[in-house]
Amino acid sequence: MKKIITLLVILGFYQQVKAQDDQPNILWIVSEDNSTFLGCYGDPYATTPNLDRLATQGILFQNAFSTAPVCAPSRCTLITGMLPTSLGTENMRSTYPSPSFVKFFPKYLREAGYYTTNNSKKDYNTTDQAEAWDESSNTATYKNRKPGQPFFAVFNLFVSHESNIFGNQPQLQHDPEKAPLPPYHPATPEMKHDWALYYDKVQKMDEQAGALLQELEASGLADNTIVFYFADNGGVLPRSKRFMFESGLHVPLIVRLPPKYRHLAPGLAGTRSDRLVTFVDFAPSVLHLAGLRLPAYLQGKPFLGKNTPPENEYAFSFRGRMDESDDKVRSLRDKRFRYVRNFYPHKIYGQHVTYLWNAASMQSWERAHKAGTLNEAQSSFWKEKPVEELYDVLADPHNIHNLAGKKEHQATLERFRKQLHRQLRDTRDAGLIPEAQIVEISQSTAPYDYAQSKSYPVEKVLETAEIASSRESRLLPVLVTRLADGDATVRYWAATGITILGRKALPAKKQTVALLEDQSIAVRIAAAEAAYKLGVKEKALEVLRASLHSTNHMARVQALNVLQSVSAPDLAVLKEQLSGIVADKSAPTYDVSLAKYLLTK
Repeated sequence: MKKIITLLVILGFYQQVKAQDDQPNILWIVSEDNSTFLGCYGDPYATTPNLDRLATQGILFQNAFSTAPVCAPSRCTLITGMLPTSLGTENMRSTYPSPSFVKFFPKYLREAGYYTTNNSKKDYNTTDQAEAWDESSNTATYKNRKPGQPFFAVFNLFVSHESNIFGNQPQLQHDPEKAPLPPYHPATPEMKHDWALYYDKVQKMDEQAGALLQELEASGLADNTIVFYFADNGGVLPRSKRFMFESGLHVPLIVRLPPKYRHLAPGLAGTRSDRLVTFVDFAPSVLHLAGLRLPAYLQGKPFLGKNTPPENEYAFSFRGRMDESDDKVRSLRDKRFRYVRNFYPHKIYGQHVTYLWNAASMQSWERAHKAGTLNEAQSSFWKEKPVEELYDVLADPHNIHNLAGKKEHQATLERFRKQLHRQLRDTRDAGLIPEAQIVEISQSTAPYDYAQSKSYPVEKVLETAEIASSRESRLLPVLVTRLADGDATVRYWAATGITILGRKALPAKKQTVALLEDQSIAVRIAAAEAAYKLGVKEKALEVLRASLHSTNHMARVQALNVLQSVSAPDLAVLKEQLSGIVADKSAPTYDVSLAKYLLTK
């Protein structure tokens, strides 16, 4: 009997050791703000020997996409395995809570015996969960784990971040006269300089990635470690980061699986995969590689490991508020086309974002626009957006030629349109709720929980948002009816639709003015924007003035955004109040940035 027990103990110990031995280490190398500007992606201007070498040793994914064209919402997707449009966390630098059942996925690894480290950026756009990490700091490293303990380690490379092309810079290594400017950029000296400088930063990032790979090799761990390299969003020159084009959403992704784990790879070393992959798939992929059961709430699916499910037919991405500038865009991508739906088509692409305007290239583009020296492709950035955009990415990688109005592409357009509607309906897109309302909801519940409840009439909200953004004056009677709807979000979108139609919505003037006294501040501000467009200026300005004193920060930001469409003489009435915001040292950054900008108009 004792021998049997002893044998069972030994067998159990052996199985435990074997299980640990089978669990791969996983290393993430995450660069900031860069698209596929690497030699291995076919870019001859790039100097990236280390990542090019990694691509020969691993799988290069040709169709990998961030879920948002900016870091914080994308990082929220990465860490939760859920879409911020479902969580209500799509807006930049918001900290609205996630539902209680959602764990940052490294927590599952940690509970399974992994040593988890993050060096060191978080920026998860939701309430932090510090317990997901054994270490999270600028000195965090897998080297501090116990002997034989598997690890999941993240290293974030900041050198390619947008901020690193601001201000005075050292001598360029890449020739600005040879910089591959896209057709939408004017060839100003500043633009050429910043493109060359950006490639310098990508080269430096490649060196840092190479150092991490060399360190892994020197530690003797490379044969037991699966390495991911990817960027947190596209970028970084104007019309890339923050924007819903290939330049903002298409990211590099290389995964190296050592021979020991080659059976978990979708192909041989040095090959390419055209599988559609987005950030929502990363958490389930890592958990699957570690042999862990996937939580049911995850919205992505593994693209690595044994028995992976069929690939996605579409890659979904989104845009909400970017810093102080508000917008609402959704996009789908298949292997040939990118479809974009603009829910605020009355706003121009090039809305002012103070941070973006720190770049000399951005400033030079605006000067060229004001000087009238731009061609059609370059000047479209400064115009209102179309309701829908459709690009043949294979033929038009820079997304210049919108095919949405072409007769021969109507079947494709309709296919994407229906699929996007299903996507937003089925995920109960909480991003359609105005952010000032999200602020109020999050005081008592997670936005996700609200959006999943019967309190959120998602189908009616979505239908109203689609009608409102359609620019179809024939649908005005529907908007008029919904101005009196019992749901605040429906009323918000109906009022927004009046703004988008402008003078074509004059028959709705009486109903629009009535909403200036709505109980929801988000609706009142939307109604003020619409009423101003219909000529009811004094009452509209009074609502906007009062909103600037709201305790709801995002209501103030909403009002300040609306004021950008007000004429200079009418804006002068608020000059004293705007100056007071700028002078207030306790005022939030977004308030100050918007007030400063309005004072220059």
